[in-house]
Amino acid sequence: MKLLTYRSNGTTEIGALRGGNEIIPLTAVASDMHSLISRREEGLEEAQRLLATETKGIPLENVHLLAPIPLPHRNIMCLGKNYAAHAEESQRTWGDKIELPEFPLIFTKAPTAVNGPYDDIPYDANVSTAIDFEAELVVVIGRAGKNIARGDALDYIFGYTVMNDATARDMQRRHKQFFKGKSLDGHGPMGPWIVTADEIPDPHNLCVTCHVNGAKKQDGHTSQMIFDIPETIAQLSFGMTLLPGDLIATGTPSGVGFARNPPEFLAPGDVVTCSVESIGTISNRIANA
Repeated sequence: MKLLTYRSNGTTEIGALRGGNEIIPLTAVASDMHSLISRREEGLEEAQRLLATETKGIPLENVHLLAPIPLPHRNIMCLGKNYAAHAEESQRTWGDKIELPEFPLIFTKAPTAVNGPYDDIPYDANVSTAIDFEAELVVVIGRAGKNIARGDALDYIFGYTVMNDATARDMQRRHKQFFKGKSLDGHGPMGPWIVTADEIPDPHNLCVTCHVNGAKKQDGHTSQMIFDIPETIAQLSFGMTLLPGDLIATGTPSGVGFARNPPEFLAPGDVVTCSVESIGTISNRIANA
């Protein structure tokens, strides 16, 4: 299933996509995406029944899509330098020693960074003039777990979505860590929906791309991850409980703007389109705040 959050007639609701262009409301199943995820198999079975039996839906074009989880309960957990070529381009650009990480490089992105799949990304030159793009596959956790074994990790996944981990590179370097430069308001567009895990038999066999104004900038594949998804979940849950609705951004391929020669940063009017095969595409315009 493709599960989404949308606004229609001033009301925010959740639904399931049917036939690529019609939404079946799921308000009878759960009040929001967090509640649906918490209901696990029971909630998904009810959603499937509605999807199969409801005679009339809402045209997709008549609603405003929001991020599937518009305001996560916790920070988005993110992996840095999780694709070898991206790790190398980052280290080379910053003059660091070129070596692959021994353990996942983990940082977080504030919930207020989350933005809709087609909404504008705010640009404020007084805050940053070095906004970069990063297409990523995001894992949505479906049930609580601590010290999850690698072999069990995929059983904890509810589904997958797409994010642009937009980054203020000047702030990232200035503060000598990732959190602040990753967490500007609206700099985490996500969606357009969550694809449930049963529809993605192998999350390590997906193309990940990013285009800016129609020109391809990133062209990667999830098989290129240094730390795959089971290992990431095992590492994150080691001594720390993962909760239903937690979001894990799994890293970005090479081709980001700051590592190009000359560097390529985003400016008002640019349109960034991020896609993950079998999941979906988000597209956002950079606009003056």
